[in-house]
Amino acid sequence: MSAASARDTTRVRVWLKLRSLGTLDLQQTVCLLPDRDPVRQQVSRLLRSVRDDGKTARSVSIFINDPTNTPSRWPSSTRHATTNTPKSSHAPADLLEVLQQETACGRATYAEVEESDAALERFHQWLAKISARDYVEAKGAAAAREAVEHCRAALQAFEDAAITAETGPRSAARRARA
Repeated sequence: MSAASARDTTRVRVWLKLRSLGTLDLQQTVCLLPDRDPVRQQVSRLLRSVRDDGKTARSVSIFINDPTNTPSRWPSSTRHATTNTPKSSHAPADLLEVLQQETACGRATYAEVEESDAALERFHQWLAKISARDYVEAKGAAAAREAVEHCRAALQAFEDAAITAETGPRSAARRARA
């Protein structure tokens, strides 16, 4: 491996790790992270790793004592890392559409319930990851949580329809009373 590709590998690894922590990028190679124990520990490990690669890395602590200059008030261009959403950010709406179509066509099956339940679990995991690095009150966070909860309610109704379709109305009524 050439020196340039080793440097690039380190740079990409650092960039990916910092993005996963929810950096606020101020300019190339300068970013901000909150001063929290879990973040501090990961940054320390990252610094050691970079230095072990023979490279230079620095961490500087700052204190913002002006409440009108908090990260949540900074321009959105500096907040992209915490507000970026993966391509699947529209997936809750897509799941709702699938559930509605399957219900309308009378194709409510328990196999579809299990598949949709797995998708809903992925949405929850995605939200947890986003929330863990949302240090600046990202726009749309409440709407995303609401969309996932709406999916949960729709999936429950779809599951009831699937049980009714597969076992008959009496079994569904007994299940509802239980």
